[in-house]
Amino acid sequence: MSTGPTSGDEPTAIKAVEATVFEHPFLAGLKPEHLRVLANNALRMEYPTDELIFREGDPANRFYLIERGRVSLEYGRREEPSMPIQAIGPGDVLGWSWLFPPYYWNFDARAVEPTTAIFFYGTRLRDECEQDKSLGYELMKRMTAVAIQRLQATRRQLLASRRK
Repeated sequence: MSTGPTSGDEPTAIKAVEATVFEHPFLAGLKPEHLRVLANNALRMEYPTDELIFREGDPANRFYLIERGRVSLEYGRREEPSMPIQAIGPGDVLGWSWLFPPYYWNFDARAVEPTTAIFFYGTRLRDECEQDKSLGYELMKRMTAVAIQRLQATRRQLLASRRK
């Protein structure tokens, strides 16, 4: 089971999350005020090996910036073994479905080694995006690129499985 938000000295932990948000490549070029909104809606989370982070079909209400570890994106029905689609790691983004209706996960995500990630409250951020359209536009551009990349990885995996 995930250990949830990492603890320790609260102001130090908040500063560490803020620093990660401000330095992450996915968020490069965002205005400082947008980075602050993101940092205010973020927590550091830890997931042990084999922890299911989210399941396909469940409500999508968050996303993550992977700091360390590896996560497997998998496709499969609950009664069948899942098929790995892509492995992601440090510097990658996990979860784009929180931004696009109908707000349900399209894959399973599982930690394949101990993983630390910055967790963002997607539902809160959707509200922030409604209030600040420039933030919404920036996140939409970035998340669309992630979604396209994940869909291409799925396509490659399906083509490879046909060749076997």
